[in-house]
Amino acid sequence: MIRLFDVVLSACGLVVLSPLLLVIWGVGLWDTGAPIFFQTRVGRAQKPFTLVKFRTMRRDTASVASHLADASAITPWGRLLRRTKLDELPQLWNVLKGEMSLVGPRPCLPTQTELIHERAALRVFAARPGITGLAQMRGIDMSTPALLAQTDAHMLQTLTVGAYVKCIALTLRGDGAGDRVRPT
Repeated sequence: MIRLFDVVLSACGLVVLSPLLLVIWGVGLWDTGAPIFFQTRVGRAQKPFTLVKFRTMRRDTASVASHLADASAITPWGRLLRRTKLDELPQLWNVLKGEMSLVGPRPCLPTQTELIHERAALRVFAARPGITGLAQMRGIDMSTPALLAQTDAHMLQTLTVGAYVKCIALTLRGDGAGDRVRPT
């Protein structure tokens, strides 16, 4: 049932939001010269996939987890995109393709071995990663791998259609603070 919601909502989102996506792409082209960012992430069953986002940092920024990134690398436009979570919109394509869900554990980088180990032990990789999830609503980011994996596992064990809808509604309302770049 949740996969059906993922497909319908992501397809509708891509169509309805296409004018906004084009505007963000255009401003991003002016801002960094490369408005779309592609990064390998760990998905369901630990299979790698290519995550798509709007670029929020300079092009020469190292590909690391958000909590390890240099805050000075974020462009002013990128700061706005991150604050409003608009940088996540291209992931609707990942959801439509079946690589992600709207709600689930945020996909980690292949280099985040401690988090991968913790998630594997709790069977978190049995689910598709998500654009948003319980950890983001609670402000838990990837800097605390054990807590993040436990929160992800709890979310997956208790995920109902109602919890799925609530998480999306809270995210759209602007709640949550996970995966933030720490100020330098």
